Amino acid sequence: MTVFFTADTHFGDHRTINIQKRPFASVAEMDAAMIERWNSVVAPGDVVWHLGDVAWRPADVPDILARLHGTKHLLRGNNDPDATLTAPGWASVGDYAELTLGDRALVLCHYPFRSWNGQHKGALNLHGHSHGRLKPMPRQFDVGVDVHDFVPVTLDRLLMTRGKVR
Repeated sequence: MTVFFTADTHFGDHRTINIQKRPFASVAEMDAAMIERWNSVVAPGDVVWHLGDVAWRPADVPDILARLHGTKHLLRGNNDPDATLTAPGWASVGDYAELTLGDRALVLCHYPFRSWNGQHKGALNLHGHSHGRLKPMPRQFDVGVDVHDFVPVTLDRLLMTRGKVR
């Protein structure tokens, strides 16, 4: 089992194509590409933490989740209404999570933090929301699809993007 992280998919949201300059001609093309790319790296037995802003229409969320591999956990984003949180297909839903993966303490939230629990003891902050527009801080990573070629990423891949993080 591999653990993945992602955020800011904004399935079905035509505004995201223009605002974030996503390389898709239509929402249908964007959604199909993101589902295909997700399933190309995530196996059915893997775990995915989605750090918010799932989809434009909450009514679409159950169908989208059914098409995506893995056990999916959601941390609510600013564009996730209650209906997205209650959609069938989430293993858990919350606003914030702390977990340990291997020897790494992780602090997960949709929003990037200026400081976080364990920051000075090596804990990493994984977030979405900023669509790659924030200057990275040490031990802080944007896991949003706009930063990672529209695929969920592993912790190892994140760490390799900036070399070894202390």
